[in-house]
Amino acid sequence: MTHTLTGPCTYQEDIKKSRFAAYAAPVATVEDAMRFFAEHSDFEATHNCWAYRIGQEYRFNDDGEPGGTAGRPILQAIEGQDMDRVAVLVVRWYGGIKLGAGGLVRAYGGCAANCLRLAERTEIVDLATVHCVCGFAELALLKSRLAQAGAAIQHEDFNQDGVALSFTAPRSVLADLEVTVANITRGRSAWELIS
Repeated sequence: MTHTLTGPCTYQEDIKKSRFAAYAAPVATVEDAMRFFAEHSDFEATHNCWAYRIGQEYRFNDDGEPGGTAGRPILQAIEGQDMDRVAVLVVRWYGGIKLGAGGLVRAYGGCAANCLRLAERTEIVDLATVHCVCGFAELALLKSRLAQAGAAIQHEDFNQDGVALSFTAPRSVLADLEVTVANITRGRSAWELIS
């Protein structure tokens, strides 16, 4: 079960005199993620390291830390908590004590993971868009059954033959919903999966 955040969150800790601050937020696009990083980066800080995952798209940045010690552990924190559509920025203010590669991995990954653990999250429901047609007499019952299945009507188009509906529904209920629609319309509905 994949989750995303319901809103932005922050977490801060000191590790061997270096201060680490994590900022996380839900994002829908790569542009949203990059905007979030730009808005929350502190250019007075030593490093602004980040990662995001949006579906199959992901990226991370070590911002001057040794390769693989900052951005990748942040991404692993996102993936380790089964999160998607999330951007995480970890800002470091160097405190004078070197942490070593292992210490950096633990610091960046741990700070990101703690931030995500404290955040409010919501399940991501995979929605499909469907187009179907029904007669006027069947519309009220069909709308009722769609609502019970968690579907949301996006558009209704009335014509002389009946009503064309476009709606979104959880992909997990589509097979049952298609049978329900066919039963209500006695097989006269046109059912087209759009996406």
